[in-house]
Amino acid sequence: MVEIRELADGDWPQVWPIIREVVLAGDTFTYDPGLTAEQARELWVKPAPGRTVVAHDGGAIVATAQMGANRAGPGSHVATASFMVASAGRGQGIGGALVRDALDWARAQGFAGMQFNAVAASNVSAVELYQRLGFTIIGTVPGAFEHPTQGRVGLHVMYAPLEP
Repeated sequence: MVEIRELADGDWPQVWPIIREVVLAGDTFTYDPGLTAEQARELWVKPAPGRTVVAHDGGAIVATAQMGANRAGPGSHVATASFMVASAGRGQGIGGALVRDALDWARAQGFAGMQFNAVAASNVSAVELYQRLGFTIIGTVPGAFEHPTQGRVGLHVMYAPLEP
C-alpha cells in the first residue's frame, strides 16, 4: 500500500533520482535534460503555501508530486500540480493516488479549479488518467513538445473545476 506524505528534509536523495530518470527520458516533462540536482530541487520543492509530497511503499520513495497556485495575483484561485513516478512504480495506481491527493489538497485550500499547463499528447496514460479524474483538454498547442522518438507532438492544457 502506497502512502503519501509531505516531503521531509532527508527525502531529497531518493527524490532526485526519480526526477532525473523522468527528465532524462525526455518524453513527458519540458525540463532541460542537463538539469542539476540543485536546479531540480529549486524547481520541484514548493515552499508554503505550495506543497511537495512523496509516495512511498515500504520505506522506499517511488514517486513525488508538487502543487500550488497556477499563477499569482488574479490567477491564484486556480491550482496546478506535477507528478513524477519512478519507472519501477508505474502501472500500480501510484500516479492516480497522487492526482487524487493533489485534488483533495486543492479543494481543502479553496481553489476553484486545477489546471495542467503542459501535458504531452503522447503521454496517453497520463491524459487518460486525468480525464478519468475529471480533467478536460481545453486546448492543445500543436507541435510544442519535442518527443525523443515521436517528434513534435502537441502539449495539452487540461482543467478540472473543483467543488468547495
